[in-house]
Amino acid sequence: MSTENALLTILVEKINNDTLVLPTLPAIALKVRKAADDPNINLNAMADVIGQDPSLSARMIKISNSSYMGRSVKVTSTSQAVTRIGLRQIKNIATALAMEQLFVSKNDIVKNYLDNVWQQNLKVVAAAMSVMQLHVKETKNRTLNLDTMTLAALVHNIGVLPILTEAERHPEVFANPTFLNVAIDKLAGRIGASIMREWGFEQEFVNVAENWRDMSVQTNMISYLDFTRLGAVMAGLYDSQKDALLNLAVQKGILEDLTVLQSEDYQELYDSAIAVFA
Repeated sequence: MSTENALLTILVEKINNDTLVLPTLPAIALKVRKAADDPNINLNAMADVIGQDPSLSARMIKISNSSYMGRSVKVTSTSQAVTRIGLRQIKNIATALAMEQLFVSKNDIVKNYLDNVWQQNLKVVAAAMSVMQLHVKETKNRTLNLDTMTLAALVHNIGVLPILTEAERHPEVFANPTFLNVAIDKLAGRIGASIMREWGFEQEFVNVAENWRDMSVQTNMISYLDFTRLGAVMAGLYDSQKDALLNLAVQKGILEDLTVLQSEDYQELYDSAIAVFA
């Protein structure tokens, strides 16, 4: 059996037997999400939860002072950041900011892959956020939430994590990246959807993780899946289908025209989004 087939066979068997080890949500993200679901939570109590993680606190302050929030008065404390962001958005934003903790490995080769995936994810999320903000500005369509979009784009490729974990047990896979890429292309969507369900995420996250690669899956209404795919296009992940996806975005009314993607407004929003996760 070839190395490629061996990895695929092992992964498929573990998926079918429900023995594939899925990543767990970072502890601080679990705490924030649990607190956000408490109907009695208030802003001060949420600030206390976030304050348990100094790194997350610093990032929440940073995002509060970014153009992401559209404010100019500087925030200097976690409680101020929570007040500015609001309880409704805090759940997804805090989860997104904690997600980088999952993209780590003690294996140097795997760590390099994970670093590349994370940087790629940031490009996707920055582009998706930017396009969505321009779309809302142009159309006043507020049926989708920017915080949900941010998290959906950031976890769109979460299915690669168990694949890389399994590949770590088979070092020969890394001798030819094609083996790994085939496994990711075939299985990452299915695995990503399983992770989203395991974490108790809403269906829109499941849909993005499962279907962003599959162009046969389309939505009638403008969706988080559309913006995630546009983010992937701008990140260079869809070179062979780039023109088709961009034209579809114009046809669906996501973009007024393609010149928007070369505008100063787009670049400014993109740079601001990247800076949030830097």
